[in-house]
Amino acid sequence: MKISCLLLFFVCISLTLSAQKKEFINPPELSTPRGYTHIVTSEGGKTVYIAGQVPTNQKGEVVGKGDLKIQIQQVYENIKIALKAVGAEFKDVVKMTTYIVNYQPEQIAILREVRSQYLSPTYPPANTLLGVQALFHPDILVEIEVIAVIKK
Repeated sequence: MKISCLLLFFVCISLTLSAQKKEFINPPELSTPRGYTHIVTSEGGKTVYIAGQVPTNQKGEVVGKGDLKIQIQQVYENIKIALKAVGAEFKDVVKMTTYIVNYQPEQIAILREVRSQYLSPTYPPANTLLGVQALFHPDILVEIEVIAVIKK
């Protein structure tokens, strides 16, 4: 019995030491962010870099031509698939970079609406939004790249 308890203790300590830790920080001296976190730190995990995802289906066909909302939804679904492939979820995402073609400030509402269906409202990742002139294909309106931290 003592050996079993001792073994269980060492397993628990080992798992605790190897688990990733993420901290989401919004210093009060900075403006209050909406839908992202100013600073995210992580330690003790494996970092995953997901290439920019675009609104294409499994066949590589563009989804939602001309419709930013549908394209953003497809991109988030593609990110979800990529995260799942490495055993991760949206809660593991620590940084996102979003590129929108010919970005207009009123489009932020569309982006926020869709991303709120996927990201934690309490601990959203750090995020950068960039308006760009074009992406690699004329029908692609949005691309999002992601960094996640998962357990080793």
